[in-house]
Amino acid sequence: MAATKTATIATGILNLWMHSAEETAGSHARLTAAHGDRFLVGIGVSHAPLIDAGEPGRYRQPLAAMKSFLDGLDAAPTPLSPANRVLAALGPKMLELSRTSTAGAHPYFSPPEHTAFSRQVLGAAPLLVPEIAVALAAGAEGMGHARDYAKLYLRLPNYTNNFLRLGFEESDCKDGGSDRLIDAIIAWGDLNAIRNRVRAHHAAGADHVCIQVLTADPKGLPMREWRELAAALLH
Repeated sequence: MAATKTATIATGILNLWMHSAEETAGSHARLTAAHGDRFLVGIGVSHAPLIDAGEPGRYRQPLAAMKSFLDGLDAAPTPLSPANRVLAALGPKMLELSRTSTAGAHPYFSPPEHTAFSRQVLGAAPLLVPEIAVALAAGAEGMGHARDYAKLYLRLPNYTNNFLRLGFEESDCKDGGSDRLIDAIIAWGDLNAIRNRVRAHHAAGADHVCIQVLTADPKGLPMREWRELAAALLH
């Protein structure tokens, strides 16, 4: 935030099992005081296999846990208001909570069909800011980046259950994902292919599309790709 003046900065996604509501609200207040009112807090319930790995049985009643966390944000000494938070929501109940208790929803690892479903649940007013992964590479290279990225997420039931709700089959979610599923979730290819996918999310009801660039070096900053995508998507 210190390196920018007007850009909105968002967490995508703060894991509620790893932070207290009071800590989160306090951090938001400090950053806002220092840098202005442009910090949006995205909050998620993570996934049972990840949370239970260190403490079996800790992940339980995720919707109730989220409601409790939001109540904590409201009750903090410096409350984090609903206008400054969104939820990493996939299913209808979490989307409904996004509508009633936050500024909107930030779905992750989902196709345009889910964006349309989310907009239907949210209604017209709340923010809808889906994430999409993109690989600015064609052929085997592009598909390789997409599959490498998808492997982890296709082992997490929150995502696979979401795909089943959208009409995919269990077989689509196995062995690294079917071509049909990978193509639906991840935009790969040339600039035109990626631009068309971003437009598909906007057409489905997205207010903003968060782009995560995939490359052969997941730890590096994809400066070249960001510049090319910015020039193509901002016009």
